[in-house]
Amino acid sequence: MNGNRGMAWLARREVLRVSKLWTQTILASVVSSILFILVFGLSLGDRIREVDGYPYDVFIVPGLITMAMVQAAYANNASTIYQGRSDRYINDVLSAPMHPWQMTAGYVIGGIFRGLAIGVALLCLAAPLTGVPVEHPLVLLLAVGLSLLGFASFGTVVGIYAESWDHTTFIANIVILPLTFVGGVFYSVDMLASPWQELSHVNPIFYLLQAVRYGFLGTSDVSVWLSLGVTAALAIPCYLWAQWLFTTGRKLKA
Repeated sequence: MNGNRGMAWLARREVLRVSKLWTQTILASVVSSILFILVFGLSLGDRIREVDGYPYDVFIVPGLITMAMVQAAYANNASTIYQGRSDRYINDVLSAPMHPWQMTAGYVIGGIFRGLAIGVALLCLAAPLTGVPVEHPLVLLLAVGLSLLGFASFGTVVGIYAESWDHTTFIANIVILPLTFVGGVFYSVDMLASPWQELSHVNPIFYLLQAVRYGFLGTSDVSVWLSLGVTAALAIPCYLWAQWLFTTGRKLKA
């Protein structure tokens, strides 16, 4: 019972942290993504009439929402864990009467909340602007859930290993952002020539984007089951890695 209360307290703390700083944690990502939709939709919409049977401004919405959500989930947990280690208050969490899995879950819930809040806000704004549909809501929920679980967990892992703020931002700017951009946010990989089309299939974020796009539009460049499978194959090990770090105390109790 005490462990469950501790997990609820930790999750509540992380959610409140996001909520109180909403202009930084939520609004900034929403505004930048909406600007992408408006600028790219307006500037290229007349030149690129349709992609996979959808207007260009509609086609890019799922990818932009996905990009904003996963970046936020990663950044939230990487920053909160690193700051907790740096300021030593993570020791209070480690000494609380909680099981390691409850600590992991409490932190991951915070990252998922931030990513989900951004995704819902963007959908509420993009739907009337572009008319983007939600063809398969259950697939969309599963894809978003796995994506946020994976990136919140990955952010936790990076936050534990990071030796400086630069390490957390390096992963975000040099790894996650480029892979997201070349994963098919603004185009269908079927439009690419060889070997770029084949190389796109090596990018794990490509499958994540395809799963979310299928949930929205009912279309994707690869099988939705393959996309969900690859996304799960990334998310679950990341969560187990984070769980292992909390269980062993590696880099946390040093």
